[in-house]
Amino acid sequence: MKQIVTGIVAHVDAGKTTLSEAMLYRSGALRKLGRVDKGDAFLDPDELEKKRGITIFSHQANLKYDDLELTLLDTPGHVDFASQTEQVMSVLDYAILVISATDGVQGYTRTLWHLLEHYQVPTFIFINKVDANGVDQAAVLKQLQAQLSAGCVAFNSPESADIPEESYEEIAMQDDDILESFLDSGEIADETIQKLISQRQVFPCYFGSALKVTGVDDFLGGLKRWTIEPNYGTDFAAKVFKISHDEKDERLTWVRVTGGTLPNKTVLVKDQKANQLRVYDGAKFTTVPELTAGGVAAITGLTDTYPGQGLGQATDSLKPTIQPVLNYALNPQNNDIHACLTALRELEDEDPQLHVAWSNHLQEIRVQIMGEVQLEILQQLLLKRFNLDVSFGKGSILYKETIAKPVEGVGHFEPLRHYSEVHLLMEPLQAGSGLVFASDCSLDVLPSNWQHQVLSNLQAKEHLGVLTGAPITDMKITLINGRASNVHSVGGDFREATWRAVRQGLMMAKQSDNCQLLEPWYRFRLEVTQDQVGRAMNDIQKMNGNFDAPNISPDQGELTLTTVTGFTPVSEMQGYAQTVNSYTHGQGQLECIVDGYRPCHNAEAIIDTADYDPVSDLENTPDSVFCAHGAGYPVAWNEVPQMAHVGYMI
Repeated sequence: MKQIVTGIVAHVDAGKTTLSEAMLYRSGALRKLGRVDKGDAFLDPDELEKKRGITIFSHQANLKYDDLELTLLDTPGHVDFASQTEQVMSVLDYAILVISATDGVQGYTRTLWHLLEHYQVPTFIFINKVDANGVDQAAVLKQLQAQLSAGCVAFNSPESADIPEESYEEIAMQDDDILESFLDSGEIADETIQKLISQRQVFPCYFGSALKVTGVDDFLGGLKRWTIEPNYGTDFAAKVFKISHDEKDERLTWVRVTGGTLPNKTVLVKDQKANQLRVYDGAKFTTVPELTAGGVAAITGLTDTYPGQGLGQATDSLKPTIQPVLNYALNPQNNDIHACLTALRELEDEDPQLHVAWSNHLQEIRVQIMGEVQLEILQQLLLKRFNLDVSFGKGSILYKETIAKPVEGVGHFEPLRHYSEVHLLMEPLQAGSGLVFASDCSLDVLPSNWQHQVLSNLQAKEHLGVLTGAPITDMKITLINGRASNVHSVGGDFREATWRAVRQGLMMAKQSDNCQLLEPWYRFRLEVTQDQVGRAMNDIQKMNGNFDAPNISPDQGELTLTTVTGFTPVSEMQGYAQTVNSYTHGQGQLECIVDGYRPCHNAEAIIDTADYDPVSDLENTPDSVFCAHGAGYPVAWNEVPQMAHVGYMI
């Protein structure tokens, strides 16, 4: 029997959970259809999910359809919980992207599409709600081809559950060799289509209505026919994609086995055993004695695991692309601050992107999140799971820093009987690249063990910029030179020299006006009536945003909506949804998706307000330590180039 793991992703309200219900129902896994609006959906078992009517956590379900055994991983549809959706993508064979025929491609749809491309997940598309009035299936498909991929091809139609005849040519057109063969023979083998799908050249599109269970059989049949089961190795390998806690507060490590077999009681991490292997189906689970390749289960007994971790022969996943952009301080009210910190650490364990920060000096907790809905859910989780009734202060923006031109940084650490010197080349990268570390230093200059120390220590902490103390990003840091002592150098020396080199390089960049403050920007989509377009455009300009030419929707009777799309700083558009609701009397709609970081529009004001002194930040000092007359002494960052024992490279 073919075994496939698939995840269902969608923009909120596209019908993702409803499709899951319909698939489980048509396969016989459910006797009765649940409804999201009635709070009895099989894959929304959590009380908060029932209350809000949205998926907040990823859940597992299992079904069999003929000779297809399908593991479904349902994911959140709201943009604030995108990090949980991203965690799941690293373990999928295929994804199911649900598109609402009435809404088409939304901002978050494009975000999901980019994530699926990033993780190279073959994707089936279910175009839902085709029974709604005014839906033009051909127009929806044309939009998918224009905005997602030309490889989006109809694989069913109102007349047939099979691929429409005209679609075969569209499939063939995605590959020149296949097109030539098709023009000669007029046929395409199933195996060829399967390969095109698995290589993300073709994206099968199915039309239907999940609520009325129409088109669902076609879709299940398509998954059975067009998917390919992976080939697994014999050595054990597994990928962690989620951490959660059950109702008894037992920690669960969710894994997908990608090679070999995982027997119960196997030692996996730091002498920690897999006490139980739980295969979940909604809120219920069964324990199994072992998990074979392709299987998904939650493991008890592990405390040192994290999402994205590779076990056995598997490597860790790519660094998450979804990053929080807002920072909130917790108000414990009448609760013990340390009890709040313990609870938040547990929630951070489940969602590492929460980034809980504790200031011992201020006795303050801060959390980093994506948006206000996530903040509301966080408050409710603290109350429901930990009986902590707390609030949060006003949110602030998470800024980042980078450089505009290459710069060399040097760190020297030489107190008595210690020695190390490190030279780093710091170069700007394109937006969204994060930090990249490399070595271009001869082993004759610095042996491999010290080079390893430098690279390890570059990754060991979050490096702060020198404008506001915000984290640095979008640069490549390369070890280009250094020096060690055969007698006095130890590993800790290179930690000190490496961290000082980063900061010294940033100070050199600041001195030449080469540092740049970045802020998060929204990609927005604003729908207002025609008479309100002028007000909307004026507001966007005041927010330092930019926009494309307004797009007037087809005549909708009395309510003709105009769509304005563009980009604005997150700091400026926060809370604007309420303003839109007010001046459009509830008829307008604003959708915002974080589109990454760009140069800060009011950098000077933010830097002045931060009043950050990088030299006084002793935990991130740019200064070095040299030795003379048997004693170490500090040297200011701007004097280090003249004092360095190794010459500058640039």
